[in-house]
Amino acid sequence: MDIAYLGDVRSAHKLRCRVDGCQLVHWEMMRRHWLLVGACGWVLLLLMVASRFINYNLRVPDDYGGKAESRTWTELSINTVKPQRPILHPNNMSQSNVGVFSTVPSDWHSVEERRLDLLASVCRNSSLRNVTHTSVNKFVLDRIFVCDKHKILFCQTPKVGNTQWKKVLIVLNGKYSKVEDIPEDMVHDHEKNGLPRLSSLKENEIRERLDNYFKFFIVRDPFERIISAFKDKFVKNPRFEPWYKHDIAPAIIRKYRKIHRDPDDSSSHKAPGLRFEDFVRYLGDIPGQKRLNRQFGQHVIHWITYVELCAPCDITYNVVGHHETLDRDAPYILKAAGIEHLVSYPTIPPGITRYNRTKVENYFSEISKRDIGRLYERFQGDFRLFGYPRPDFLLD
Repeated sequence: MDIAYLGDVRSAHKLRCRVDGCQLVHWEMMRRHWLLVGACGWVLLLLMVASRFINYNLRVPDDYGGKAESRTWTELSINTVKPQRPILHPNNMSQSNVGVFSTVPSDWHSVEERRLDLLASVCRNSSLRNVTHTSVNKFVLDRIFVCDKHKILFCQTPKVGNTQWKKVLIVLNGKYSKVEDIPEDMVHDHEKNGLPRLSSLKENEIRERLDNYFKFFIVRDPFERIISAFKDKFVKNPRFEPWYKHDIAPAIIRKYRKIHRDPDDSSSHKAPGLRFEDFVRYLGDIPGQKRLNRQFGQHVIHWITYVELCAPCDITYNVVGHHETLDRDAPYILKAAGIEHLVSYPTIPPGITRYNRTKVENYFSEISKRDIGRLYERFQGDFRLFGYPRPDFLLD
């Protein structure tokens, strides 16, 4: 056989082997590429599942009724404040931390008596009369629900867990047998929930009940209540009440947003809609707020003062409960009213009523000292009457 021919065959065979080898290397690289893509896909899928699980666990019930409220800071443009060591609020005397206060008696009746003594003392302070007294008018009587069967009057103070107390009264009035059976939409439908208002009665009937019935209401740190009202009505609006965003918010924005007076205001880049700083300016402007409130009507009950809602210096209440100690106050109120054997207050998730200074600091972090000072003056009566300390960490 020709030697040159054999050489050509070997050369061709080597060349083909090299070409086939390149193809093998190419396919091996492609296989590894697709394996990597597949692995990344699985990682992304696992991360999505994990994030959903984490978000679920960071949700807490709102108003103790099973509805969930995610712990996010909504659409506010706020500076993050580093969490600090928890600061005990004077009214944070729940069972979990009551031992910290050496002056807290084991008999909760003494706590309630001290609160009523403080209330009476501040009511007598003539220098505070403008922020502690109001007439017992129809607006106040509209806030007070009646249970004639058990001789109870309950003054509604929104954003402090009132939904649950309404359920208690609905059960007492015989509409339902258990609070757990009451639909949420029924609670707030005052045409169907069977809860008469004190204003619906004749004058002599009103006076007889004010003089003889067991009377109570619940309060909360005033600034935390304002935050709750803002979130519930202008950010989340879970009950779909469009008038808050479509009517009330635009009116507040037109009057109080700085950008309307200063086109170069640095806040022009922020998200549209009512902002917390607009809301604070509105609440702190007493003459301007009164004019707008006449336009807003009954909807203002969610953020006006306890004084305007319940007239605590002009009606003698038997108990003033505190949202921060509701786990102690709720059973005390049921017992004091003589109904503890008839109905129970819904279960309160641990820690949900505790005062949250970090939340307050976050919401007020971009509010000017002047606006915070005006807001405090507006709600000074509520702070003083119910023993809530002046928020020096915001004002000084």
